[in-house]
Amino acid sequence: MNKFLIIGLGIFGRELAVSLIEKGAEVIAVDQKMELVEEIQDQVTYAIRLDAMDERALSSIGLEEIDVGVVCIGEDFESNLLAAVHLKNFGVKTVIARASNPTQEKILKAVGVDLVITPEMEAAERLSYRLMHQGLLDVTFIGGGTVAAKIKVPEVFVGKTPAELQLRSKFGVNLIAIHTPQVSKDGRQLPPIVNNNPDANTVFKEGDIMVLIGSHRDLQKISRLQNK
Repeated sequence: MNKFLIIGLGIFGRELAVSLIEKGAEVIAVDQKMELVEEIQDQVTYAIRLDAMDERALSSIGLEEIDVGVVCIGEDFESNLLAAVHLKNFGVKTVIARASNPTQEKILKAVGVDLVITPEMEAAERLSYRLMHQGLLDVTFIGGGTVAAKIKVPEVFVGKTPAELQLRSKFGVNLIAIHTPQVSKDGRQLPPIVNNNPDANTVFKEGDIMVLIGSHRDLQKISRLQNK
């Protein structure tokens, strides 16, 4: 079982800690504010009040057993930076830290943080992309200009197969999965049927949701078909 250390229990840190627990991980949650520790103590493996800038206090929680340390002290970058440096110095295998702007991101990378996350910037970029391409139901930025997106099957695709449509050669996208919505007899929305390995001869049905990977420009080609 993977063991995670979450430092900083604001909204982001708290949600991350609870989500990891739900997925079966072991989570130690740390914050300097006792009220935040008390709020989450029944939802994680351990919840501890301590100052992550204090090397001695931080070393007392058994960092040698931690697989991933995530530092997400959003309101105080100095504390965020020092906590990340301490985790690196103590030999935590993977250190992830939060940045609120490009300057903070550069500094964290310069001190050797393994992964820098920018939740506000990523959320803004994801929302702006969805607003500009409203046919996209969900967007995940993978990096290097590559995007994974959910998009409703355009009407011109219904009754056809990926092979007929030449999704890869004509549109430059890879089909990863197809989600087919389900509705109960009394009209309730049910979990979709998920085909995680659609072959080239799978027939698209009206209402299907495609999960595609491609560049911004290539996904835009598919999005524009929504209006046709």
